[in-house]
Amino acid sequence: MNFKEGLSWLLRITIAIIFLQTLYFKFTAHPDSVYIFSKLGVEPYGRIGLGIIELITSLLILWPRTKIIGILLSLGIITGALFSHLLVIGTEVKGDSGTLFLLALVVLAAGTVLTLIHKDEVRTFIQKFVKK
Repeated sequence: MNFKEGLSWLLRITIAIIFLQTLYFKFTAHPDSVYIFSKLGVEPYGRIGLGIIELITSLLILWPRTKIIGILLSLGIITGALFSHLLVIGTEVKGDSGTLFLLALVVLAAGTVLTLIHKDEVRTFIQKFVKK
């Protein structure tokens, strides 16, 4: 395994762990998660729906054949999360000292680096998608 492959796996696992870790809070209706999605006006369907999408994304990003779909989905999800933090929720949620916001920045950075590492595959995927 070369450096790029190792880094790719490390970053993909990091994103998957962050997404999977938050599922407990979403799927058990943890008060902090309910608070966030209530503030966004999409509780409970947004919380549960996003949890399902994050679960699927975590699986896709770890499976080598579907990693590009997972990478792009993770960037879409986290862009929405960051805008939600910046425009509605705030960078600190219920005294978490900005931990959720920081984790979102980690996912954004990891997804961006992954996009650069796999730029040829991303380009090919987008070209195939656009042609259809």
